[in-house]
Amino acid sequence: MTRVSPVPSAEGAHSAQTSQPGPARQRLVLFDLDHTLLLGDSDVLWCDFLIARGVLGAAGFAARNAEIEARYKAGNVDAAEFSSFYVSTLAGRTPAQWEPLRQEFLHTEITPRIPQAAMKVVQQHQVDCDTVVLTSATNRFLTELTAQYLGIRHLIGTEPEMIDGVFSGATTGVLNMREGKVVRLHAWLAARGTTLARFDSTAYSDSINDLPLLEAVDHPVVVHPDTQLAAIAAARGWPALTFQ
Repeated sequence: MTRVSPVPSAEGAHSAQTSQPGPARQRLVLFDLDHTLLLGDSDVLWCDFLIARGVLGAAGFAARNAEIEARYKAGNVDAAEFSSFYVSTLAGRTPAQWEPLRQEFLHTEITPRIPQAAMKVVQQHQVDCDTVVLTSATNRFLTELTAQYLGIRHLIGTEPEMIDGVFSGATTGVLNMREGKVVRLHAWLAARGTTLARFDSTAYSDSINDLPLLEAVDHPVVVHPDTQLAAIAAARGWPALTFQ
């Protein structure tokens, strides 16, 4: 089931921002992935998955993985440190070499953690002909299969660097995290010849790290919010969703 508070659906949700008057604008809907549509964190699950299969050493990664996850949830991990740590797991292999493990990861670790209630919310926006975007701090290589599974055509993610067809273990471009999500969104829209102001925009997220994105749209919706974000949402009257 889907629990919603304080309003029955995201359609009735709106922030303190005032929508522009005039003709109805096309709707743009932005979904965070981890702990929003997915009951878990893609990066953390990927590390655990690789450790379980002997690709990564538990001694070198398990404790660091848990420590970075905790600081991310608290909203105080450095974005570059966070992104570099997780993208480093790809280093030294080509996409083709990773593909069997990536497919296994999707089917064993990701799809079982996507609730049907989350799928229904995404599908309803698609039925309504909204422009739906998945925007994640997790790198594009890991998230693109999830986007395909969700039926979401548009993906903005942190970009892993490739050198001569091999993952270098570094990132490239603006990190899709915190304020970077807003920067990347504006760049994505500009590349399509449009701007955020032309849309009636909604964003769904669980994390205090996505506060800049939630504040940038017309209709912020929190999903399984962390403690900090829940307090802000309550104070501002933002609706909250729980997928079960």
